Amino acid sequence: MTMQECISFATEHPVCSLATVDGNQPRVRTFLLWRADENGFYFETLNPKDVYEQLRNNPKVEICFFNHESDLEKAKTMRLSGEVEFLDDPDLKKQLLQDWPFLQDAEPVLELFRVRSGEAFFWTMNDVLKEKEIERVSF
Repeated sequence: MTMQECISFATEHPVCSLATVDGNQPRVRTFLLWRADENGFYFETLNPKDVYEQLRNNPKVEICFFNHESDLEKAKTMRLSGEVEFLDDPDLKKQLLQDWPFLQDAEPVLELFRVRSGEAFFWTMNDVLKEKEIERVSF
């Protein structure tokens, strides 16, 4: 497994579940990956939202990408864990707004973040009870 395989899988299946911690309570919500490259996995949120505060208070996350196969033999997930890094980069924000113009009205409260380093692995139904044996890629 390579980092490029992780980038490709996430890009092909950008709707994902992102888990944070709120005190001692896990919180999971659906996110849409904006982009992924050798510098990380990029997302956006809005700073009035609870998820923004959760990420600021504890930047550790786990994200699950799924290929949405109805045939369980072909179903595959990629789990990615790491720490969020908020980005104050006007050029990146401009690119995000060009790619996703529906966010234009939210620009004043828009926050861009990425998971730059961490660990990822793929899981299929064939891997039940083998999670500790699955190859990981560090990035």
